[in-house]
Amino acid sequence: MKKILFFAVTSVLGLVGVILAADKSPGTGGKPNILFILTDDQGYGDLGRHGHPLLKTPQLDRLYDQSVRLSRFYVSASCAPTRAALMTGRHEFRNGVTHTTPPREHLNLETRILPQWLQSAGYATALIGKWHLGHRPGFGPQERGFDFTYSSLGGVKEHFDCVMTRNGQKVATTGYREDRFTDEAIDFMQANREKPFFCYLATFSPHAPLAAPEEFIAPYRGRVSDEQATFLGMVANLDYNVGRLLAFLDRSGLAENTIVVFMNDNGATEGLDVFNAGMRGCKTTPWEGGSRAMSLWRWPSRWAPRTETALSAHVDVLPTLCELAGVAVPPQVKAQLDGFSLVPLLDSPEGAFPRDRLLFLHPGRWVSGTALEHKDALGSVRQGDWLLVQAHGCADPACMQPKSGSVCAAMQRVARGATQATYTRENAAYHWGSSEPGRWSLYHLGDDPESRHDVAARHPEVVARLGAAYDAWWDSLLPGLLLNEPEARGRVAR
Repeated sequence: MKKILFFAVTSVLGLVGVILAADKSPGTGGKPNILFILTDDQGYGDLGRHGHPLLKTPQLDRLYDQSVRLSRFYVSASCAPTRAALMTGRHEFRNGVTHTTPPREHLNLETRILPQWLQSAGYATALIGKWHLGHRPGFGPQERGFDFTYSSLGGVKEHFDCVMTRNGQKVATTGYREDRFTDEAIDFMQANREKPFFCYLATFSPHAPLAAPEEFIAPYRGRVSDEQATFLGMVANLDYNVGRLLAFLDRSGLAENTIVVFMNDNGATEGLDVFNAGMRGCKTTPWEGGSRAMSLWRWPSRWAPRTETALSAHVDVLPTLCELAGVAVPPQVKAQLDGFSLVPLLDSPEGAFPRDRLLFLHPGRWVSGTALEHKDALGSVRQGDWLLVQAHGCADPACMQPKSGSVCAAMQRVARGATQATYTRENAAYHWGSSEPGRWSLYHLGDDPESRHDVAARHPEVVARLGAAYDAWWDSLLPGLLLNEPEARGRVAR
């Protein structure tokens, strides 16, 4: 399927904003700074402005109020795949990333990624926090376009008094991990304020195992379970640190010419049973709640705050930031991207952006060698208000083993009557529920945002059209998938 090219005409207001921004930050040569914040396992509903009944996020609410809110923004159903799509502008399966464990989390080395493009435009680049795209020689962030790197040596498992690595050197620290990440982000931005910078702050919070300073957990104790209270406390700490970052930008005079982007990396996790914004599904599922994410874009000198409802996705981030940074991406590379630049949409509600686009979502995470069995077991298509979904176990015995960790095994247990599943104590039939094997289910989210009423029988033409588009999409991925699935490639050959 050929990608349709859309050409945007920048509004007069947008052009004036660019001129004003250049005047206010002469040290950057008129290019905007970029602070990109990505949280790990925070769900769409885990935000005060999205209606959470308990969680208080005053700093994120402030950012929300000052931003263009992309209210129908989609990511992958788990963390490494989302990061691969963000870094490349291409669906994660095209990049060799089909899981969150090595080697299937390793991002193909042939692909030039976002920080490398930004370096070519004169940006200082930093990764602070979680990488999760491979650490074998050649795959690490310091080898893929980041001038500065800082992370926790113990990864997600360490929370306090961590041993960090700064540019590959071990550094002992005290206090809470996310506080130290924020310190480093502020120091990096301060040190590079005279040139354009790209600060990619990818938190480990609120991913399990759960821990946070007690002052952030205390407001929620006794109102939910201890695990849920700790999870909410981790989000509250993130909110506190976002406030520190915004305060730094304000007092340093960098706020007007700094693009701040805030996103989460997949659907709901530990907060699922507390609040999921009325959606079905969670992390690693193909339902709406597995992939819908918050996406806030603030650039005070150019964009007026508002909510935008056009479908957008993680694959749009690279083409957007490259355009805003003045990166000259060659036409042959642009033709390979799955994403569109969001610039027309961010600049104007009437911007020339593909309003009828198709988004293809698949949780991946199959047992190695079983890619072929998962085409018609898991997956979904979004277009407008339509959600076409397949959610049931595949037929491969390897995937159904209790310790396989596969989505199929979880859905099989639910189909047999389990009420508990990962992230939910009693709502497994809803959030992990299976659709009927052998056919697509269809939901109209405008009328049925909770995905409770399958209308496939009433709209066979929509099922046929979206199902054919999914088949074509999968077929375009298959050669690359088989490169990473030698067992499946052997079966095809036979």
